[in-house]
Amino acid sequence: MSVIRQPEVLGRTTRRRVVGVTAALSATAVETLAVGLWFGLVIGPRTTSTALAGLGILFCGSLLRAGVFGMTVSDDGDLIQPRRLGAALLLTTGWVVWLWVAELIDGVPGLVVATVVLVWILVVQFSVERRVFRCRITPQVADAPIGPALLLAAGAATLLVSAWFVEWTATSPALSLGVTSFVVWIDALHLGVFVFVLFSFLAHQHRFQRLLNP
Repeated sequence: MSVIRQPEVLGRTTRRRVVGVTAALSATAVETLAVGLWFGLVIGPRTTSTALAGLGILFCGSLLRAGVFGMTVSDDGDLIQPRRLGAALLLTTGWVVWLWVAELIDGVPGLVVATVVLVWILVVQFSVERRVFRCRITPQVADAPIGPALLLAAGAATLLVSAWFVEWTATSPALSLGVTSFVVWIDALHLGVFVFVLFSFLAHQHRFQRLLNP
């Protein structure tokens, strides 16, 4: 009854949800592109040039994702501040450390340990990002953002599993389109990227929902 009597409350809630979903989609797109390109460059045999290129792409993506977060939860979207650059650098470092730990230990133990490490790095990074952009901290959002960190780390683990442990490919029969024929080809890495995108969206949507609806 209170919502019916005060339709502006429903309007504010709807706007916040739309903003949250839009921001989550934007953050997911940026993160998927940056992490995906970096992962593709460094997951196999790498050179100094590919490693540096991947690192640059990853940092730019982290900076853009921080920009999406800042524009969504704060009126001040200026990223060129040491603390905000530090938040983007922390995220970049988290991804690099995740892959380094996985490769250092190797195998399933490496995957497990690296995923746990990534969870805690993301918890710290999300908390730092929240404070850097001066989000209003209420009792509802004061807890450590473990849920979003778990979701994003699970997506990353799936991506690594699809690249390291699963050799699966499916192709369709040749399809004709006029004078052109083509084949649809799907492998395990494609599915890994899809799961990463899904989990990344869920993680960011959860973050924005809690911050925009305190």
